Amino acid sequence: MMNFFRRYKKIIYVILFLALIILLGILIWNTFFKQSTEGPQTPQTETEGSPGSLPQAGEGSPQTGDDLEPGELPTEDDDEPVAEPEEKLSDDGPSPVASGTVTETNLSYFGKTIGATLSSDGGGVQFYDRDQGKFYRLDNEGNIYELSDQTFYEVEEVSWAPDKNKAVLEYPDGSNIVYDFNKKEQVTLPKHWEDFDFSPQSDKIVAKSIATDPYNSYLVVSDIDGSSVRAIEHIGENSDKVISDWSPNNQIAAMYTRSTDFDRQDLFFIGLNGENFKSTTVEGRDVRTNWSKEGDKLLYSAYNSNSNLQPQLWIVNAEGDSIGSGRKNLNLQTWADKCTFSDDRYAYCGVPKDLPEAAGLLPELALKTSDSLYRIDTLTGQRSLMAIPDGQYNISEPVISADGSKLYFTDESTGEIYDINLK
Repeated sequence: MMNFFRRYKKIIYVILFLALIILLGILIWNTFFKQSTEGPQTPQTETEGSPGSLPQAGEGSPQTGDDLEPGELPTEDDDEPVAEPEEKLSDDGPSPVASGTVTETNLSYFGKTIGATLSSDGGGVQFYDRDQGKFYRLDNEGNIYELSDQTFYEVEEVSWAPDKNKAVLEYPDGSNIVYDFNKKEQVTLPKHWEDFDFSPQSDKIVAKSIATDPYNSYLVVSDIDGSSVRAIEHIGENSDKVISDWSPNNQIAAMYTRSTDFDRQDLFFIGLNGENFKSTTVEGRDVRTNWSKEGDKLLYSAYNSNSNLQPQLWIVNAEGDSIGSGRKNLNLQTWADKCTFSDDRYAYCGVPKDLPEAAGLLPELALKTSDSLYRIDTLTGQRSLMAIPDGQYNISEPVISADGSKLYFTDESTGEIYDINLK
């Protein structure tokens, strides 16, 4: 017997070890998992957005299914569960006009572009072509014109003035210029300035002045030529928490966030003259903002642990004494910079069809996703599926023509510009 044990002891030890592992596995299963998978289950109502998404904070206007437009989804307050829309295709192929189904998506400009914005005449878009180093305007007939005969090499970022005749151009080496496309003139701005935005009148800029010594870092306002500089807020080492975003009503020049906990931050509004504006709560990190046309509402996105670290879209009043009121969770998983306002009430957003978990924390996870186009009624929180593009496009820099007939967007994957007919 002893000889048998000595001869096979290694095998016996292995068998005993495996038996122990199996026993421990059974104990762990019974302790932690069996209860959650067996026995009575509580029915869960599915809603648009990820499990655990935050409820609406404001009161919407309940609407019945009879009031919904084609492709429109009920809000979170409705009794019916929200289902993902199917990609409906008519017998005649993609619809030529957005109607809540697969919709024709037309290539408007072939080239790697950035900085697409509504053109000064309101009929088309203007943008920078990375490969050619040129700025162009595309009209609603598809004609292309140079905005300037000057070549601008390796522009990294473009910030347009509201009048669309001026822009701040940022370069990889930190250089910054303001270029006036009407006068064909340029002015150099300090290299230590970053994160630019223009005033509603297009005659001033706000920027973060980042000094070598953080003690000397400020949020500043100046004329567009960089003169008449005025510090309006000391930012120190918190430049990453400050957002330059001048409101259309000229009340707010920027915002900054301060953590409450992992899932919440306070959003503060910075005026031009030291005003003591109210703050509002935002739900998570990576806050991205988008003002309504009149500047009385703020569309924003943020992610937190309750949203599977996916960005959630919210709307909140952001003017005067109403700041922080009317806050609504719009139940869409997307970023605010994938949206544009057609007027003060309605916004159009590119919404990923299948957004990976933790995409808010790691936005690069969403680079290869494809989007559908939604319209949001920011007054009621109602959202409508407007169009499913007839290809795989990652919608960025959406732009709506002044007459509301066409939506342009840049495909994030290629830089090409496409359009969808809304009317």
